[in-house]
Amino acid sequence: MAELQRCGWCEGDALYEAYHDTEWGIPVYDDNTIFEFLILETFQAGLSWITVLRKRENFRKAFNDFDYKEIANYSEEKIQDLLQNPGIIRNKLKVRATITNAQAFIKVQEEFGSFSKYIWGFVDGKPIQNKIENYKEAPATTNISDKLSKDLKKRGFKFVGPTVVYAHMQATGMVNDHELSCFRHHEIKKMGT
Repeated sequence: MAELQRCGWCEGDALYEAYHDTEWGIPVYDDNTIFEFLILETFQAGLSWITVLRKRENFRKAFNDFDYKEIANYSEEKIQDLLQNPGIIRNKLKVRATITNAQAFIKVQEEFGSFSKYIWGFVDGKPIQNKIENYKEAPATTNISDKLSKDLKKRGFKFVGPTVVYAHMQATGMVNDHELSCFRHHEIKKMGT
């Protein structure tokens, strides 16, 4: 059987390839999953995605299975426990930002009915289909990620700069940035139509 053609960024690491093949770029409309990716992307800021991916299950355990309602009510004692947890990225600002973001997430849900409705509104509810030849050509930010980042910050979210927001858009399928030669590009494109 011929080797699958994948995006160049994931090749050579089994965990990366599995993530690429089964999750990255699939349109996500479920608030729980959107919030999970939001947490992971904010912790990734300034680090490599594979670092976060390798700690994902530790994050899941540490942050109550990414339950934003529980996270929004974390006590100072819970925060201190998280800062002592060697299985996650123990950045004090990012840990505290996760709680702030959970609280802001709930406010957005209350205003729009769901966070999904809010965030997908920035792309008119449909994934943007890009034509990336080589992953190195993919943008780090776009006008939409700039606009979304500003709006999230205005709503009290932390660690949501345009680059983090664009990575979130890629991960949750708001944009299809699979390389044109990647076997997932066409599969993902069909999901967005």
